[in-house]
Amino acid sequence: MFLAGRTQFGPGVVSKVGELAKSLRAERAVLVTDGSMERLGVADRVEKLIHEAGVECCVFSGVEAEPSVETTDAVAELAREHDCQLVVGLGGGSCLDVAKAVSVLITNMGSAAQYQGMNLVKERGVPKILIPTTAGTGSEVTFTAVLIRKSDGFKGGINDEKLFSDYNLLDPELTLSMPPEVTAATGMDALTHALEAYTGRAASVFSDIFAEEALRRIGRYLRVATWNGKDLHARSEMLLASYFGGVALANAGVGACHSLAYPLGSVFGVGHGMANALLVPYVTAHNALAAPEKYAQAAALMGFGGDGLSLRDQAFICADGLEELVEDLGLPRTFKDLKRRKIIKEEISVDLLPELATKAMAVARPMENNPRFMTEESCRNLYREAME
Repeated sequence: MFLAGRTQFGPGVVSKVGELAKSLRAERAVLVTDGSMERLGVADRVEKLIHEAGVECCVFSGVEAEPSVETTDAVAELAREHDCQLVVGLGGGSCLDVAKAVSVLITNMGSAAQYQGMNLVKERGVPKILIPTTAGTGSEVTFTAVLIRKSDGFKGGINDEKLFSDYNLLDPELTLSMPPEVTAATGMDALTHALEAYTGRAASVFSDIFAEEALRRIGRYLRVATWNGKDLHARSEMLLASYFGGVALANAGVGACHSLAYPLGSVFGVGHGMANALLVPYVTAHNALAAPEKYAQAAALMGFGGDGLSLRDQAFICADGLEELVEDLGLPRTFKDLKRRKIIKEEISVDLLPELATKAMAVARPMENNPRFMTEESCRNLYREAME
């Protein structure tokens, strides 16, 4: 059973970051964030809270939407130069992943690329406080930091229990500024985490408890949070759903949708949540007969209906309901939508599908956890379905 760090939840809880930093006996901290948090003034606020607690703080605000090994290495070098004994991650999953990686790079020399894989980190990192500002990745409770190598385009995770956080501050007020598209995409990321953990081969009674709580909340509140972003209750429920989905993921893993989504990010720059949202209806339809009871139950938890139907039909209702949800959220449903909305520059052609399928199959752990056996041919077929 994996359950990361001590977690505090509620409006305004971010104000406790200073006292937590002080309680960890840190003299110097590095704040890892991105440009949006800087523009909104949230980074300045958190930096001030840390300073007021008597802890020096340097700030790195250049984390990319798809975080890279190279950026992570640069932050780690900054932290070593300033002899930082604490890492504070502020932002979406990209910022939190970089923060987790930096915490172990401070004590384990070399590049982040050396640690991409399973259990390659030798020494424990410095303490870390994670403050999510999106409701989707659940990165604050996972032991993974997903990074792209710019040198060859490889996208893979540092996976090690040493990446678990020490403290998490879940403040729904920090999510109020998320625009509808970001809310929708990150919410679908949380949904995919919960659904794939729930239906995967490694699912357990423990992970199912968290996955079910995530799916129930997402089905009820994701549309509201997207289209009525100032609804603090909906934002709070989605932040909890993201957290619960992250716990489910940490304990039961994810499936083929994540493997298929990775190349869309590494090759075309499609955001991870958006890629998951686009692909998850197709993957769910593909998997439905391999785990019909779980998919039927997931559909019921998310309020998709299906009462009175056969178990088979209830399972496929899950795929239909997800397709409708993606449409309601205004997210791209096909590769052509990505080009039409100028999310990608070049259209994804049929000729590229074999390369994408090969890259997807290389993300082996999620593929192995998928309820239905996957091959390069099945990957090509799913990508082909997503083209139109």
